[in-house]
Amino acid sequence: MKNIVVTGASSLLGINTIVSLLKEDYVVKGFLRNKDKFIGGENPNLKLIEGDIRSLEDLDKVTTNCDCVIHAAAITDQNLLKYEDYYEVNVECVKNIVNAAIKNRVKKIIYVSTASEFAQTDLGVLGNETSILEYPFNKSFYIKSKKEAHDFLLTKLNEIEVTIVNPSFIIGAFDTKPSSGKIVLMGLKNKIVFCPPGGKNFVCATDVSKGIISAIKKGRNGESYLLANQNISFLDFFKLLRKLTRNKFLIIKLPKKILLLIGYMGSVLKGLGVKTNFSLENMKTISINNFYSNNKAVTELDIVFKPIENGIKDSIFWFEQFKVNS
Repeated sequence: MKNIVVTGASSLLGINTIVSLLKEDYVVKGFLRNKDKFIGGENPNLKLIEGDIRSLEDLDKVTTNCDCVIHAAAITDQNLLKYEDYYEVNVECVKNIVNAAIKNRVKKIIYVSTASEFAQTDLGVLGNETSILEYPFNKSFYIKSKKEAHDFLLTKLNEIEVTIVNPSFIIGAFDTKPSSGKIVLMGLKNKIVFCPPGGKNFVCATDVSKGIISAIKKGRNGESYLLANQNISFLDFFKLLRKLTRNKFLIIKLPKKILLLIGYMGSVLKGLGVKTNFSLENMKTISINNFYSNNKAVTELDIVFKPIENGIKDSIFWFEQFKVNS
């Protein structure tokens, strides 16, 4: 399978995945809304195709004459007010791209979901590919939409091969929006960083892109793979970030009670129709340890994960060169 389509081609993961694919001599079509947003460079094996992920005609065209679709496009914003705001792109468009792929005899789909599908709240238990989504994560419209798309894909396994990858919190270069890289920018731009009491699993963007390529080659039909690496507290993450950056910012750890108060106020505002990234559930998720095991990906996909320090360095260099100083 050498002819690959990547949706969401201008995103952090989309660009990293395309760069990795090209290094391995794949022929890539990058599907995106605006070619000018792609900053991964030119390559004779890369064709950028502008289109709308919601357009049936555009999806039909981009999936013609391809072997595999890597579907990385999604709405990840946390400030939208209704589930319907996520459903059109995160669920309905997945159904449409699968139907287009089946029609055009695409051999395989790699669906990029989220590790949060398997979020656990028990401090002694690492989430894995069999974990049941728990509160407060199951209240997230974004996570619910990714889970619904995942469940739909499992109904199509007799018609097309599907492998699902579930990255944790991705850190690396090419974060044009920025998305997850906002946590790095906090340390690059501020003299004081307020730190929540919980923790996350962090993974390098380059490792996720290589994991996706391994899933093309080795991922089993209908299986999910957590592309996750280091389980660390936010405090330890910011300490590592401070060590790696020239900005020696002060870290202040926020009490859980203050975060929950902020979250409660955010939920009230959302109830009044005001868009905000804060909600009670969001504040609860960053107040606990959201940790995962990558044993399945390591064993079945033969991935060797690098320390998150590598991803932080890549992110710092990229932001300093193209964002912070621009």
